[in-house]
Amino acid sequence: MIFADDIVLVDETKDGVNMKLELWRNTLESKGFKLSRTKIEYIHFEFRNTRHRDNGVVKLGKVEVPKVNHFRYLGSIIQNDENIKNDVTHRIQAGWKKWRSATGVICERNVHTKLKEKFYRTAIMPAMLYGSECWAVKQQQLHKMNVAEMMMLRWMCGKTRKDRNKKYRNSKTSRSSTN
Repeated sequence: MIFADDIVLVDETKDGVNMKLELWRNTLESKGFKLSRTKIEYIHFEFRNTRHRDNGVVKLGKVEVPKVNHFRYLGSIIQNDENIKNDVTHRIQAGWKKWRSATGVICERNVHTKLKEKFYRTAIMPAMLYGSECWAVKQQQLHKMNVAEMMMLRWMCGKTRKDRNKKYRNSKTSRSSTN
């Protein structure tokens, strides 16, 4: 069976989307493709300040297409509320997944730090930052990404937060004893 994947149709009205969807269905089926009626979904965006309500439904043939608030497209999560929270979380999880697949090497004490650093920059960071060049990121989301990155870097160097806290406490006590 031949199939096509990830098609986006955009229009200002649901009637326009219905016409384009029917055109795509007819064209694809005439070429031997089959449009899945169970995997299709649509998302509605308000691009203008006006609240134009289009009460029609989106249909493929006689089947009503379900409306969703977010969906995954080309590795990114697209949401209708202009928020990227789910996409940031997904990218952090992708970074951790890549990290876990390489922990045998990247956390090994016998592996040179430069090699670990190179692997981190070429495999883990791109997994975490994929698609981020078009994000309108908030400070909270940036902090979340930085926390994940610092955890990975500490583990890569064989350090923990406890080590940092011990060093801080030791430097504080040594300063107070010299006074």
